[in-house]
Formats: sequence, C-alpha cells, structure tokens
Amino acid sequence: MASREFDIIVYGATGFTGRLVAEYLTQHYAARKDAPNWAMAGRSAAKLAEVRNLIGAPKNTPLIVADASDPATLDAMAARATVILTTVGPYQLYGNELVAACVKAGTAYADLCGEPGWMREMIDAHHVAAKASGARITFSCGFDSIPFDLGVHFLQAEAVKRYGKPAPRVKGRVRKMAGGASGGTIASLTETLKAIAKKPSLALLLKSSFALTPGFDGPSQPTGLIPEYDSATGTWTAPFVMAPINTKNVHRTNFLLGHAWGADLVYDEMVMTTIGDAGKAMAEAMAKANPFGESKLKPGEGPSQEERENGFYDILFIGEYPDGTTVRASVKGDRDPGYGSTSKMLAETGIALLANKGDGGVWTPGALLGDALIARLTEHAGLTFQIED
Repeated sequence: MASREFDIIVYGATGFTGRLVAEYLTQHYAARKDAPNWAMAGRSAAKLAEVRNLIGAPKNTPLIVADASDPATLDAMAARATVILTTVGPYQLYGNELVAACVKAGTAYADLCGEPGWMREMIDAHHVAAKASGARITFSCGFDSIPFDLGVHFLQAEAVKRYGKPAPRVKGRVRKMAGGASGGTIASLTETLKAIAKKPSLALLLKSSFALTPGFDGPSQPTGLIPEYDSATGTWTAPFVMAPINTKNVHRTNFLLGHAWGADLVYDEMVMTTIGDAGKAMAEAMAKANPFGESKLKPGEGPSQEERENGFYDILFIGEYPDGTTVRASVKGDRDPGYGSTSKMLAETGIALLANKGDGGVWTPGALLGDALIARLTEHAGLTFQIED
C-alpha cells in the first residue's frame, strides 16, 4: 500500500455529493501536514476540471477518467489508490465492478450505500476474497449509517464501563432533524423496489433485521412500522425512513465484533414527535406519509449551501436492562444529514481507512473503525458524541 500513487481517489467527483467530498478535502486539509495525497475521478475529464476550478482545488489536483461501464478503467483506478471513496450510485446499478476491482487490487473502499439487498450480494460474493486480498470494503459511510452504527457503539462502551455488560435493548430515537434525503437515496430506493419486483424473494430478506449477518438470525425485532408511545422518552414515536438500512448495519457490526453487544440484542429506530394527543396525531400522520413524496430531487442534485449549513440532526440512544437500569447517549451533526454531514463523514472515513491496519473483508464503519472514526468525526466533521445521564 505504501507504493500506491494516491492515498485517496474520490470517484464521482462531478456529482453533487462527490463534489462536496472533494470540496471538503480541498478546504479542510489545505496546507495541513496530515493532508492526504488525493485525486478526483469521474467519466469526463472536462467536467472534472470544471469542478476542480469550482471548488478551488489546486490546479495540479490529478484528474482520473473512470467509468462504471468500462471495468478496465475501474481496475486501473483501484490499482493506483490506497482508498477509493465512491458516490456513484445507485450502487446496485453502478457499484458491482468497482467493488470487484477494489477486492482484486486489495484497495480499501467506502461508499454511501443504503441498499441492503445489493450489500448482501456483495458480502456473499466478495467477503472471503476481500479477506484474502486485504481489501477493506466499507459500506454505508454517510448518514446511513454512521451516526447510528457509531452511536450504538458509543452507548454500549459506556454501558459495559458502568455495568460490566452491554445493554440487551437499545432504542435509537431521532429527536430533531432538519434536511431531507438526497436524490441518490431516492433513486436507490426506486431501484430496490424494482429489484424486489423482479425477485420477490428479496422482499423476505429485506424484511429481516439480520439480512446482513449470513448464518445468524437473532431474536425478534420491533417492526418500527407502527406509531407507538415510548415510555422511555415520554413521547409518541413514528416510523423512521432510514431504519430499514440502519438497523441492519447495527446488527452486522455486532455480528462482525463477535456479538460484543450480545447475541440477544434488540434494536430499533423511531422518530420522536411530542406528548399527548398531539404527539399521537403527528406520529400517525408521519406513518401514513410518503417520506419521498415531496422531493423532486434527482441523483446529482441537492440543496443550496445555505440549506445544507442550516440543517442538523440530534439522535438519542437509550440502552435498557431488564431491571429498568438505563444508559443514554446522543449523536449530533452540524449540517443537513443527506449532504453536508454525509460528505464530511465519507471523507473522514477515507482518512481513517488510511490509518487503519485492519483485516480485509466486507465491513461496517463501526466494526472496522470504531473509536478511531468517532475521534475523527468529533475533531473534524462537526459531530458530537455525548453521554446524557
């Protein structure tokens, strides 16, 4: 790896989110001694040069032409980098060949995938080969699912510190959030629905919280589909649109850690509303609403800089023991979840992968990078991790 030409290549740098990742590396690591040696990659050299100028990157920032429809270009790109960061989705349409290229080259890979059906296919197809080549394939390195994956990691570390054992029941509760899903997320959901139509058996897999833990099927989990009163928060709660991917990633992290949080872990995610009849009505309305119905965003599109900077999120985690003992923690982000914070999380995952000496395989950020990534996100990316009781 020391002989690789680049530390990081940002693939998809001409897209909306890819540009934000490149812009973050340009601005945040300018003139820093620990700045990575990085390059921008995409289908068009002219568009890459245009983006390089737009974000104020140095004129000598290398540009690499690579196209998902031309596997040879992906093989060549993967061989030049220690880490590939990719924002080119939906990944079930454009990700297969890049994952294969990184596995073959022993190159670390991180993406923003929220497509559990495709992720399971990649686990089945590449986990063993990635272990052999040393490639660290790391999915879901944005809002889905780093705040939740690392939030549970952070909470359980405190639980073990206090009580000598992990909490068997953990609740993820979105307290506040401003900023919606990205155009890429919407496109990914659309492609997943198409895949289910073609292969109905995929629906059964996706219903399971353990879809990403081959060979392990844990205890029954809450569906998260029905509004309910949560005595732990004193509020009504509504379904959370990202829960179907986040819960699967949390259980995979636990699985990869040898069930450090217990083989009996029960975990769900909901959105907090408010108290009383008003909270119940709000939760019921949210449960019936189409979370993507009002969005007209297409892949490559996104909110303005002002909208990104005014966005934020605040997630509460509650660990519960059978005797009523609890532990509470929170994860907060200082930008909108779908773009501003996600782009910083992906970039810092790439930096963390440079320092990580872990084994190859198909990973989650929590299982592979854990405390090291929490430290990076806290120092650089506007996230805060706090114990609340």
